[in-house]
Amino acid sequence: MIKPAFEIGLCNGWLFMIVFLLQWLAVLLVPRPIVERTGHPVDLSQDRRGKLLDKITEIFWIGATLYSVFLPLRAGTAWFYGGLAIFVFGLAILIFATFRVARTPAEEPFTGGIYRFSRHPIYLSMIFIYMAVSVAAVSWLFLVITIATFFLQRFQAIQEEHYCLEKFGSAYLEYMRRTPRWLGRPKQG
Repeated sequence: MIKPAFEIGLCNGWLFMIVFLLQWLAVLLVPRPIVERTGHPVDLSQDRRGKLLDKITEIFWIGATLYSVFLPLRAGTAWFYGGLAIFVFGLAILIFATFRVARTPAEEPFTGGIYRFSRHPIYLSMIFIYMAVSVAAVSWLFLVITIATFFLQRFQAIQEEHYCLEKFGSAYLEYMRRTPRWLGRPKQG
């Protein structure tokens, strides 16, 4: 098996991963009601399994972020430019989703803007950005982290959908019928 890359440097995966820290810092500058909407809803009840999977997801995010500091990107290669293209796509999704969250009234679900193409664009952006690091660094280990994170986020997405169904009822059910969980074209009718 090929040994994972592990060296500190300026042109490492953290250059892509830093967007999550920047987003978190930007959220701290907005009014408190918006901040409260950017994470799990405060009234979302979770069982032990849900809480455990949330902690594991958090550990994966911290671990991926720390590893990205030591993961050299393959600058100047086709791998790097492919990863950069994936990163730009993921970053665009993250920006559009963050602005939509900020602009949606507190009593409404997120259904407009980029949320017409994905019920979970912030999770989706994270997967694209992780994939970008995997490709740009040609890292099988980061790819494994990306795949594991996808499955952990899938569980979180399903939990949030159940919560939204309880809170918003048939309006959210209709939204689910016309909008794919991850990515696609909105269905008409």
